[in-house]
Amino acid sequence: MDDMGLLLGTAALIMVIGAFAGVLAGLLGVGGGIVLVPAFFYAFSALGYDSPQLMQICLATSLATIIFTSTRSVMSHHKKGAVEWSILRSWAPGIVVGACIGVVTAAALRSGTLQAIFGGLAVLVGLYMTFGKSTWRRGDKMPGGVFRAAFSPVVGFLSVLMGIGGGSFGVPLMTLHGVPIHRAVATAAGFGVIIAVPAVIGFLMSPVAVAPPLTLGSVNLAAFVLVVAMTLITAPLGAALAHRMDPKPLKRVFGVFLILVALNMLRKAAGW
Repeated sequence: MDDMGLLLGTAALIMVIGAFAGVLAGLLGVGGGIVLVPAFFYAFSALGYDSPQLMQICLATSLATIIFTSTRSVMSHHKKGAVEWSILRSWAPGIVVGACIGVVTAAALRSGTLQAIFGGLAVLVGLYMTFGKSTWRRGDKMPGGVFRAAFSPVVGFLSVLMGIGGGSFGVPLMTLHGVPIHRAVATAAGFGVIIAVPAVIGFLMSPVAVAPPLTLGSVNLAAFVLVVAMTLITAPLGAALAHRMDPKPLKRVFGVFLILVALNMLRKAAGW
């Protein structure tokens, strides 16, 4: 396949993945980034842009798309009255602090290290999605005080290191503390905006040495535009489906898929 054919094929693949990520963001509350980061990694590698800073580009571009995906998703959920705005307001300051620390940390790490972090955390997320039960509880309301002050930055920090919105950590956190699953999914979309905005600002000021064309700082604008174009269409569809069906069976299937993707990331990080 010639270079133009490869570019067109990669662009088509990214559009399909973007559509899928948008549905996931609305339906499962896991954030489309959990799909976009490995997809960007394999796409950019295929185009010959594998470098010690490739994962920074994948994380930054994924987070840039999440600003739009999560905003569209949270507004769709808000129309159904499902967003717990009090949780968003109280957890936002700590999440923003964690996200800023995450950008500084990610910019200092090599791609292989970030692959290993993504793979390890994604395995844990996949295991929870596959085997977690909605009946698990740690409490009847979201914690405040010292617990919130300690764990809200952790949510922001780990989400940035994975290039994802807050759903992968926010949904389990909220459901374990008595928030109904549909309201947790809706509120987690707001976590994504809170994480992505400060993170993307930081990544825009963190240029990388070897990058695909149309990359500003660490954000690849071409992939960003393609994915956003698709997720703006499909995120409301995912949000609507979340209110009409039980996403549990699909979540388990996706959890297994995510574990396999994460294990492959770990394999590549180990150089196998």
